[in-house]
Amino acid sequence: MLKLIQNEWVKIFKQISTFIMIGLFVLLIIASGALVKYLESKEEPQANNDWKQELAAANEQSKRDLEEIPMITPTMKEFLMKDIAINEYRIEHDLPPETSSNVWTFISDSGSMIGTVGLIVIIIAAGIVANEFSWGTVKILLVKPYKRWKILLAKYMTVILFLLLMLGVLFVSSSIVGAILFGTGGDGSNIHLAYNNGVVEEQSLLFYLIKTYLLNSLSVFLLATMAFMLSAVFRVSGLAIGVSIFLLLMGGTVTNLLASKFEWAKYSLFANTNLMQYFDGIPMIEGMTLSFSITMIFIYFAIFHLLAFLFFTKRDVAA
Repeated sequence: MLKLIQNEWVKIFKQISTFIMIGLFVLLIIASGALVKYLESKEEPQANNDWKQELAAANEQSKRDLEEIPMITPTMKEFLMKDIAINEYRIEHDLPPETSSNVWTFISDSGSMIGTVGLIVIIIAAGIVANEFSWGTVKILLVKPYKRWKILLAKYMTVILFLLLMLGVLFVSSSIVGAILFGTGGDGSNIHLAYNNGVVEEQSLLFYLIKTYLLNSLSVFLLATMAFMLSAVFRVSGLAIGVSIFLLLMGGTVTNLLASKFEWAKYSLFANTNLMQYFDGIPMIEGMTLSFSITMIFIYFAIFHLLAFLFFTKRDVAA
């Protein structure tokens, strides 16, 4: 299996397009940091001496909302209580909120580029099987002394490794660019305040950012799996790329619209891929739980793999 994965890895990096995509991606991160730096240089520096009063005023407003909003939902109530508790913790422990960019805020903001990672990984996943047919190399691949399911599994494992590589490129590049352009920030800038069961806890911001990157890449992981399945089933990389990229760009928006009208939207893929909604937000549909979303993810994951392995191992691929 390891030899098969190594062989697929070599195939990916034999293509000059792979290096071009990675290079352009790193340049995009650098350009993003330079733009933020330029925009901040044009702004007047603002003193944050009254931050305690501002947080106290915000808490008073949140408390009024808790009392005055009629029929407040449990999720909205939990959100306001979390906001109040964190603000009180900041005031009590003299931890002002960050008002300027630093390496940590830049890494966090760069998480928005996980979608771009998805574009690159989907292109790789969509072509890793289909290209074998379009290039006519599938016959050579199948005469090797490996079972078909092992060959397909090696290709899928290569896609996942490439996804992890691109997430690493994003995290490391944004760390370097952020440190050079913005510095490491002041005291307390590397602390994340987590709200768990009514208690505010200080956590490592580095650990929190790594967890955020991994959880936010879950949709990319599943869409790459879908692109891989479409590649194996239809043997056409263009179809797999088109469908997967469309869902990457529009799936979340469409699901949000459906969720506002229909409760059954909670069974869709994109209603469940954002697990951060259970840690730092509000579930898309009231009543959704972390265990429910994990169950739905496993169901979709199993369906994608069942189709991919069934079609690749059972269907005639000699032609």
